[in-house]
Amino acid sequence: MQTRSLSSDPAYDDRARSRSLAATALALIRLGRLHFLAGGVLLHLLGVAMALYAGAPLNVAALLWGQIAITATQVMTHYANDYFDLDADRANRTPTNWSGGSRVLVERAVPPHLALRVALGAASVALVANLVLSLVVQPGLTTFALLGLAQLAAWFYSAPPLRLHSRGLGEATTMIVVTLLTPLTGYALHAGRVDLLPLLVSAPLCCLQFAMLLAIEFPDAEGDRLAGKQTLVVMFGGATAIRLYVGFVCAAFLILPALVALGLPAANALAVALLLPLAIGLLWHARRGDWRRPERWNGFAFHTIVLLMASAAAQFGALLLLIGTR
Repeated sequence: MQTRSLSSDPAYDDRARSRSLAATALALIRLGRLHFLAGGVLLHLLGVAMALYAGAPLNVAALLWGQIAITATQVMTHYANDYFDLDADRANRTPTNWSGGSRVLVERAVPPHLALRVALGAASVALVANLVLSLVVQPGLTTFALLGLAQLAAWFYSAPPLRLHSRGLGEATTMIVVTLLTPLTGYALHAGRVDLLPLLVSAPLCCLQFAMLLAIEFPDAEGDRLAGKQTLVVMFGGATAIRLYVGFVCAAFLILPALVALGLPAANALAVALLLPLAIGLLWHARRGDWRRPERWNGFAFHTIVLLMASAAAQFGALLLLIGTR
């Protein structure tokens, strides 16, 4: 009696194909590093809270479409970075949970062209959301320019021909897009204008974002150098980069009195100041040389990220308290 091999069984082929498609889909999701999207939500809501504190009414359409534009831009950036930084990620032998890319393309779990297609799809969603916001929800050039600038800067952070992260501009670009333009967008979509308040609220966050970027670049330095990716850690070396790190962490707290004098609510300054013990702990770890020690890289970056996100959350909470008690 003849037997048919499993490999020639159509049902077996269908099951194998389904498992392959499921594995590819899961890998694509992992490539997107969706847990990082929470930061964009928090910073957007911080901008909305600033607008409500300034007297603007809540605009649900602006809130929803604004978040679509911001999240789509983040998703675009994640997939585009893994695609355009593949050589650097392959050369990186010391990735952490926060650096070195998702590792999905390095592990060949997904063909690189799929990452690029998802990035372009997300870019299209971001552009559509921008057009809806700037033509219908909060019409005007300011809306289009804020979102358009963020989207272009996020794309060319790693994409040619600009590849801003390979020209020593990656840290400044990310700082501006993430901790300045994101809350500023949330503010402008509700208030209909750009004011000093979001700049004041964002200032310490920008300092901490810059420090955080340096913290996550130490593990990547050798791979980035081999691939020609000119981060500040690669350009100036670890010793200079850690001094920059210390300087920006200190600046986030030292500028608070000046910011209050310019109009930052005292409650916001106090909310950030309460996180000083965490900052002091990070400075101690920096002085101890954790940036040189691979076994410390993951924790050093994580706690720097916590300091940034806690500062944003603390200011968000302070604004809600001010809104609720006036």
